[in-house]
Amino acid sequence: MIKVISVEAKSNYVLSLAFNDGLRGDVSIADRLFGEMFEPLKNQKYFSQVKVDDYGVVCWPNEADLASDVLYKKVLETKH
Repeated sequence: MIKVISVEAKSNYVLSLAFNDGLRGDVSIADRLFGEMFEPLKNQKYFSQVKVDDYGVVCWPNEADLASDVLYKKVLETKH
């Protein structure tokens, strides 16, 4: 199972990710910042509170989260 092992918030709503199989890369989530759960992430200070939970899922304090497999695919797309 693919899990995120580390995440870092960068400017312009980019996440720098490392996965448990060694894959690393950056993903922009600017296009996902809408709706009740993701709207607060438009605040860069809040966006920077991103972390990885015990299950390898990228999440924020308001319980917004992003699936590891979707992020993995996005990183792979940027590599090709």
